[in-house]
Amino acid sequence: METTQRTLVTKPRNQMQVKRQVDPHAWDASKLWNVGLYQLFEWLDNSNLPSGDLDHALKRKLKTHERYNGLHSQSSQQVLEGLATAFNNWLESDDDRDNPPSYRKQWYHDSEGRLVHEEHPRSTVTWKSTAIRHDEQNHRLRLSKGDNHKSSPGAWEYILVHYEKPEHYDLGEISEVRAVWNDGSYEIHIVHEVEIASESPGDGVAGIDLGICVPAAVAYPDEAAIYPGNTLHEDRHYFTREEYQTEGGNGPSNRAQRARETLSRRTTDFRHKLSHEIAETCAEKGVGRVIIGDLSGVEDDDWGRHGNKMLHNWGFSELSSLIEYKCRERGIEVELKDERGTSSECSRCGHEEDSCRVERGLWKCSSCGTVIHGDVNGADNIRQKAISVTPPLAEVVDSANGCVAQPVVYLFNRTRGFQPRHSEGSCKPKHSNSASESPNNATPEAGSPPL
Repeated sequence: METTQRTLVTKPRNQMQVKRQVDPHAWDASKLWNVGLYQLFEWLDNSNLPSGDLDHALKRKLKTHERYNGLHSQSSQQVLEGLATAFNNWLESDDDRDNPPSYRKQWYHDSEGRLVHEEHPRSTVTWKSTAIRHDEQNHRLRLSKGDNHKSSPGAWEYILVHYEKPEHYDLGEISEVRAVWNDGSYEIHIVHEVEIASESPGDGVAGIDLGICVPAAVAYPDEAAIYPGNTLHEDRHYFTREEYQTEGGNGPSNRAQRARETLSRRTTDFRHKLSHEIAETCAEKGVGRVIIGDLSGVEDDDWGRHGNKMLHNWGFSELSSLIEYKCRERGIEVELKDERGTSSECSRCGHEEDSCRVERGLWKCSSCGTVIHGDVNGADNIRQKAISVTPPLAEVVDSANGCVAQPVVYLFNRTRGFQPRHSEGSCKPKHSNSASESPNNATPEAGSPPL
């Protein structure tokens, strides 16, 4: 049976023991990165950068280096592979604004304001399957130590991790384990294989248009829905302001660091719950095929100072990947299709005219008179890219009741997840007994700015 990968993020129950044993490995991972980066710059400066795979060249060069033995061999290889990928991306970039990978170091200012080097920061350490022993019955992991941290090079010594997992959660076959330093403690990320549903939920097709103000607009076979990012934008505004207002002359304060980490966690939580909501709805509606607008390359253009900042915070690639793997788990096929022109073309008659997008959330065709939500129009055009016989959503549903002009709006609440906002003329949502709206979930401006 076909499988896909999922990641369980958990905190070890024996945090102090894990911290004491993982810390030397996390520091060695940073040191190995720095040694590898120094070697790459040396090759580049001397014009003898290897023409083949950089990761293979780095592994051959540094295999006997003392820093290489600070980790399990496959963990060291993972560090060098990540470095080679980052360095290659910089070399191949056509954008002069891109910077090369930086050294991993940690600095602080002492009481007299002098800049002092303290230690290398803790980098993520990855163990592959050969370095992992899993005791599923007792919820324990044994992770191999690097030779430099063993009593003798050939000794079988390991880091013992007692992990927690939800009830009835089956880990199955573990492919890798990562120790990630986050907010003063370690998280354990357990990557494991999950079987994919063998049967498709149905023959329906759905199209997804990803945006900034509206992270996702979805044209299902019988319904239009939009998922605004109002909560996400409120968090970004609040925590970014909190970060800037508390950052002092000696760098980020603890309060600024906490604000940055809280925003990151909430953003990740929003994207996970949004992708889960879309995948679950597709399965309920018998959708067997999802078409996502491909935004590859949009970040390569210069959109100005404000536009580049919005693109930087967008995270469309992560959201697209989350939707894809969660749909695949449910037997739903996912494709990426070029979305060029989908926001300026009528999904019903095909008439193309930029001025038909009256405002960000409204499309009014000057040819056939169709009135439809601007982002839903784009999502339906993407849906129709799947097969030529896919009927426009405006023909499938009764446009007189506002199903395409005023789609169902699913507002995000951090406690209840996505809940439909009821309004006169909108489509009937799939949930029949939704909870009342939170006053904090104010509706943002409809639609997303055209890119």
